[in-house]
Amino acid sequence: MANDTRTRILDTTALLLRQRGYHGTSLNDILSASGAPRGSLYFHFPGGKDQLVIEVTRDSVAGVTARLGETLAAERDPAVAVHHIYQAVGRMLEDNQFSLGCPIAPVVLDSPTDVPELADLCRAAFEQWIGLLREAFVRAGVPERRAHALALLVESSLEGLMVIARATRDRAPLQAVADEVAALIETAVLAGEVRQRAQADV
Repeated sequence: MANDTRTRILDTTALLLRQRGYHGTSLNDILSASGAPRGSLYFHFPGGKDQLVIEVTRDSVAGVTARLGETLAAERDPAVAVHHIYQAVGRMLEDNQFSLGCPIAPVVLDSPTDVPELADLCRAAFEQWIGLLREAFVRAGVPERRAHALALLVESSLEGLMVIARATRDRAPLQAVADEVAALIETAVLAGEVRQRAQADV
């Protein structure tokens, strides 16, 4: 039962954070939505709201990182993998009826600079996600500098497209950009292969 209460509090906090951000989510909101007694909340999370938000954010980041890594590892062609990522984001938005986007974007936009550990978590999350993309492109033969730029392009377009899709309640923009980005990655991979062959012939 205690574990059920703890899980309910965490799940409620995760949902409210994605809907309202850090400053828009109060302990009273969490207690009301989860149905947990105040005493239980402080029993499981003696650090209060900040401990809750940090733990939820860490779990959310770990989940996204795992799924991203699995998708990139499952495909030899990073263009195909990236296309799958855009499709997965589109399905996620449709499944939640365009009510929820990136789990950490609302926290970042709230800029909770008074919670340094939370700010560090969000910064590290983007660095990790961009790094996973960059590594996949480098493995496919894309030069480091261009691989990094492409990784930034993918991550930034996904973040922006989630906002557009939620505003329009339509995943079509994700599909359109997925096709363009995949084509760009294919071109970069082919250019890398040509460069490698030319170097091998020298």
